[in-house]
Amino acid sequence: MEKESSMEKPHFVKKAFEELKISDDFMFSVVMRNPKYCKPFLERVLGIRIARIEYPEYQDTIDLTYDAKSVRLDIFVEGDEDSVYCIEMQTTNNKNLPKRARYYESMIDLNILEKGEDYRKLKKNFVIFVCTFDLFGEGRHIYSFEKRCIQNLELPLGDETTTIILNTKGTMDDVSPEMKKLLDYIDGKEPGDSYTKELDEAVMSARKNEKWKVSYMTLQMHYQEKFEQGLERGREQSKRQFALRMIQDGELSLEKIAAYSGLTVDEVLGLEKEEAAQLV
Repeated sequence: MEKESSMEKPHFVKKAFEELKISDDFMFSVVMRNPKYCKPFLERVLGIRIARIEYPEYQDTIDLTYDAKSVRLDIFVEGDEDSVYCIEMQTTNNKNLPKRARYYESMIDLNILEKGEDYRKLKKNFVIFVCTFDLFGEGRHIYSFEKRCIQNLELPLGDETTTIILNTKGTMDDVSPEMKKLLDYIDGKEPGDSYTKELDEAVMSARKNEKWKVSYMTLQMHYQEKFEQGLERGREQSKRQFALRMIQDGELSLEKIAAYSGLTVDEVLGLEKEEAAQLV
């Protein structure tokens, strides 16, 4: 499902490909595309053994309809026992992760379930955010969430959805030594065991891969274009708002409003007509 995403990562960072680390979402995605690294990552996070993982054809982008927002995922894999795992690296705290998790869960479910199929065919859904900041400020390395009854916290809803938010800046003694070494490595520290050394070697190897370098540069150009388009739309909107205020004042000619706002006379005339239509 290689489609253009309308919900890109909300940040644009100019960084040389050779400088990318595992905490950069592009490099994280490159490394975790290999089950050799992704499977043990999931096993450490979840504390379970996973027999297999597979990368569906639509793993890069979950996109339901032309008009719907799509989700571009860092990593989306299917595992044994009818489970799906969405993993995303987060280095910027936009304070929207809880609702982003909710959106991801619903989009993934809708993409998996064929129209008219029984809801019981939905798979266990894990959304995992790897954060280089403490979203909740409690010092935990891991925050795990499932839906439970407010009146009886021992009663789970049983919808089999789990959101996990990892924090590389954790201070509590709340994870295994292996998990701590993994989070420390993601946070920029030296590899502390054989697995993180393998991850580090994979990063070094990826940095030398010309194919990934071209893909990264292409993605950066795409972000730059989107950024510039956003700036241009913002400038045009500001011009229109400025011109509209002058039209509403009614003291200047169309020609002067065009000169002051930077719009053409025809554009100012169009705004004037829109304003008049709204007053009818």
